[in-house]
Amino acid sequence: MSESEAHSVEVQTVVPKPDQASELEAFNKIVSAIRSVPDDAQMRVVKSALTFLGWTDVMPKRNESTLQPQLSGLSSGASNFSEDRTLTAKQFLMEKKPVTDLERITCLAYYLTHYRGTAHFKTLDLSKLNTEAAQIKLANAANAVENASATGLLVPAGGGKKQLSAVGELYVQALPDRQAAKEAIAHARPRRRNRRSGVSENSDDAKGE
Repeated sequence: MSESEAHSVEVQTVVPKPDQASELEAFNKIVSAIRSVPDDAQMRVVKSALTFLGWTDVMPKRNESTLQPQLSGLSSGASNFSEDRTLTAKQFLMEKKPVTDLERITCLAYYLTHYRGTAHFKTLDLSKLNTEAAQIKLANAANAVENASATGLLVPAGGGKKQLSAVGELYVQALPDRQAAKEAIAHARPRRRNRRSGVSENSDDAKGE
């Protein structure tokens, strides 16, 4: 084999792509863990973790007061910081085109989190924002919040309040493409372990068998 052929073979040896489902699952756990501590401690936790892992070089060379507001949008990735923050609640919902109450309540939660700086909210806060956005009255706001929580789009924030989960972030970002939104949930959903075979499987995969 010539030197050029050997080089060609070497170049074709590609490292397999990471398991996206595993990455999303890990991402969801990290964000949930960070959000479980008080806001003023979140940056300290992140910096401590990066130091422990030896990744201090990835920290931006900016002061902590600048970084703290960005941490509240950690679960949505860098794309969030390029979003148009001048959108009204009405315009935002027109873009996302929610059809069900579950979709609408999750979009309202996203708007409160990223456009109003309200990461923790109650059902009444979502209902008021729904009215402000000139939307049709929710048939049962409390039930919609409960369904969003059962689906994993919202999670407890303490004090009877809720917050948007990492899965909820991905879900809203994917809208109005509902197929992409469903796939975001499917990929981020923890995989269930089969007790007999010891093989992990996604709950949706199990239903399709």
